Amino acid sequence: MRAVIVDSAIYRDGRRTEGPKDFSDALDEARAAGDSFLWLGLHEPTEEEFSLVTSEFGLHPLAVEDALNAHQRPKLEVYDDSLFVVLKPVEYEPESDAVSAEELMVFVGDSFVVTVRHGEGAPLGAVRKRLEHEPEVLRHGPTAVLYAVSDAVVDHYIEVAAELQTDLEELEAEVFAPTGGDAKNIASRIYTFKRQVLEFRRATGPLAVPMARLAAAGVPFVHEHAQPFFRDVGDHLTRANEQVDGLDRLLSDILSAHLAQMGVRQNDDMRKISAWAAMAAVPTMVAGIYGMNFEHMPELTWTWSYPAVILLMVAIEFVLYRQFKRRGWL
Repeated sequence: MRAVIVDSAIYRDGRRTEGPKDFSDALDEARAAGDSFLWLGLHEPTEEEFSLVTSEFGLHPLAVEDALNAHQRPKLEVYDDSLFVVLKPVEYEPESDAVSAEELMVFVGDSFVVTVRHGEGAPLGAVRKRLEHEPEVLRHGPTAVLYAVSDAVVDHYIEVAAELQTDLEELEAEVFAPTGGDAKNIASRIYTFKRQVLEFRRATGPLAVPMARLAAAGVPFVHEHAQPFFRDVGDHLTRANEQVDGLDRLLSDILSAHLAQMGVRQNDDMRKISAWAAMAAVPTMVAGIYGMNFEHMPELTWTWSYPAVILLMVAIEFVLYRQFKRRGWL
């Protein structure tokens, strides 16, 4: 069990205190003190490892099932003995242009908060350390932990959105470059980018409803003065969602522009092919007439008939070339 426990500590009056190593005894001590709470951090526990936590903290079986399966949408569930929140932190790898979503579950109850993290990203050590330097925030109990974790996740959404915006601007510049780039490769990159934005939206979009509920009054296990803090998180989340929507719209516009450019280039190619075909058809027609071998063709006996026909074909070709060039077909 110690292998999955990232950190465990009792916080009394906003300050960390070293309690019993056994979290069952630590929870009893926190509840007995009255102004304390236990923060237990776990990383990818198995069902067997989590069973003791379930029994000691009185967690609801449905919430436990969600925490173990780790394939949930962001949500907020209220049970008799605890509050269950699912968050999806995201990470962006610029080298591979990939957005990956992890999962973070938070249980909040009577004098305790349990965080269950899945994936290697979104570590909570920095959040815990920052909170330990802000005892006035930690005095609000487990609600402070829920707020700090949510705030860190949502603020990182904005950072990832900014990185995506930068990469999208580079892709946009490549699409509208005079050379046009590799059309097939650009289309593939646009679709890949759109899938990453969709993955990002799956993390940010559904979280709006839980944040709105936390910002409202009457949610159990949430401090009565915490609503302004969750409203601030909700405002940041709205900004992140607007950025994601903007990225998605811009990607659609870039894809439409790219397809339009491909259509224009194809039309240009077809016009050039048609122009050259028309220019080739004239001498073919003239040569075809003189290849019919009719007996009564008076010009066949003329001394200058051959040079005259060649000169006529050259003149017609020159006139056609000038006309096509003037119209931009060549």
